[in-house]
Amino acid sequence: MALGFSACSTGPHKSHNKGVYMLIDTSGTYTKELQKAQQIINYTLSQLNTGDSFVVASIDTGSFSEKDIIAKITFDDRPSKANQQKRAFQKKIQDYIKHVKSSPYTDITGGLLQATEYLDERATRTKTIMIFSDLKQELKKGYIRDIPLSLDGYEVVALNVTKLRSDNIDPREYMARLKLWKARVEDGGGKWDVINDLERLDTLIKK
Repeated sequence: MALGFSACSTGPHKSHNKGVYMLIDTSGTYTKELQKAQQIINYTLSQLNTGDSFVVASIDTGSFSEKDIIAKITFDDRPSKANQQKRAFQKKIQDYIKHVKSSPYTDITGGLLQATEYLDERATRTKTIMIFSDLKQELKKGYIRDIPLSLDGYEVVALNVTKLRSDNIDPREYMARLKLWKARVEDGGGKWDVINDLERLDTLIKK
């Protein structure tokens, strides 16, 4: 996919920069969807400018950890340098997808907690968390994730929420997952959206 990177200066970082944190599900058969994740990452890179921050992290057994970060960057003030950083970021993602191993568990809550910790520390003007997942959280025994989320000022977007085999038998399961995560995000003060049609990516990143 050819990218026409934009790297226009956006002024002082503290008041103008954007923060984007993307969580990608690596559990079970969902790893087959990761080429679509790469498409979303490429689009996101094309929309970010100097001073903006972008992180891509995996959702696996225990996702409240910086160890799950695949790639992270805050783009340089110099547009030419920022474009180099974007290409290096893209290469790192390509290498990861080529060698990724499926995880038996899906800790979405832990990933959200890690994302908010990272973006809050950077105090970006806008904060967007993208969740590339079927939204079925499966926790390893002993992991506690019944934790309120603090998402005031956040936009949380679920992407490519695929339907499981069981959803075809009982569609209420699919609708219940969407309802659950919408409620958790909005109860935490965040805004919720779902984008399953990748032709709608132009609505993804706040200006």
